Amino acid sequence: MTEEIHHSGFVSIIGRPNVGKSTLVNHVIGQKIAIMSDKPQTTRNKIQGVYTSERGQIIFIDTPGIHKPKTKLGEYMVQSATSTLKEVDVILFVVDVVDGYGAGDQFIMDQLEGIKTPVFLILNKIDQVNPNDLLPIIDLYKDKFPFTEIIPISALMGNNVNTLLEQIMARLPEGPQYYPADQITDHPEYFVAAELIREKILELTREEIPHSIAVEIEQMKKRENSDTIYVGAIIYTERDSQKRIVIGKNGSVLKEVGKLARRDIEALLGNKIYLELWVKVKKDWRNKAGQLRNFGFDPRS
Repeated sequence: MTEEIHHSGFVSIIGRPNVGKSTLVNHVIGQKIAIMSDKPQTTRNKIQGVYTSERGQIIFIDTPGIHKPKTKLGEYMVQSATSTLKEVDVILFVVDVVDGYGAGDQFIMDQLEGIKTPVFLILNKIDQVNPNDLLPIIDLYKDKFPFTEIIPISALMGNNVNTLLEQIMARLPEGPQYYPADQITDHPEYFVAAELIREKILELTREEIPHSIAVEIEQMKKRENSDTIYVGAIIYTERDSQKRIVIGKNGSVLKEVGKLARRDIEALLGNKIYLELWVKVKKDWRNKAGQLRNFGFDPRS
C-alpha cells in the first residue's frame, strides 16, 4: 500500500498592528487561540496555529505587529516578528484595505527585500470596502514589491479564505505531519488561558492599561472529587494606580474580567472551571529583561 503524498510547512503572518492577523488564524483553526482586540500590539508572542486537512498540514505563525518599539517588550515583539521571515515556507503580508497603504507597510516591505521565501499579499477586510476600490489598492502594492500571490480576503467573514489555503498548500513542500490531526496549537493550555484573560482586560480598560498588563497562570489542575478545573491567575500591572483600575470599584472590573474569561477558558479546556484572579504590581516590568523572561518573552532570542 503506497503512502499518499502529504504537504506540510510553516507560514508566517506579518503586518502592521491591528490588520487582522489573529482573526485570520482563529478563523482558519476554527477556535480562538490568538486574542483579538482593537488595541495595537495585542499579540506579543509568536502564536502557532495548526491547520490539518487531507492534503497536508499548515503551521501558521501569528507574529506581533511590526511597529517602532518604545520599550524592551516592544523591541522583543518586533524582533520576534522579523525573525521568522527566513525560517518559513510562505510569508503572508496582511494589510488592511480600509486603512490603506502606510509608512508601516513600507517598513515591512523593506524587511522583505532579498528574502527568497514566497510572499503573498493578503488584502484583508474586503467586506468593508466597495469591490471597485480594490484594484487601485492592488496596483499600489504591486508597484512596491514583487508579490508571489495577491489574495483579497475577509478574515472575519471567511471570504476567500479557502482559496488562500489552497494557494498556500500548493507552495508547501512534501513533508511529514508535524502535529496530530486534532492538535490546533503548539502552545500549552495555560499559555492560551493567560492570553484569554489578558484579552478581557484589553476589552474592559483604556488608555495605558492594556500595554501595562501581563498575566501568569500559577495553577491549573482538576479539583479533588470533581470534574471542575481550578485555574489560578495573577494579573500584573506596572503601577498601583493601574492595579486599582483593573480591580475596579468594589471589584467590578475584575469580576467582569473573570466572568468573560471563564467562558472562553471553559470552551478551550472543554470543562467547567473555577477561576481565581489576583492583581499585583511589578514596577516597569516591560523594560526589565529578567521580568520579560519570567513572562515568557526572551529578549535574548
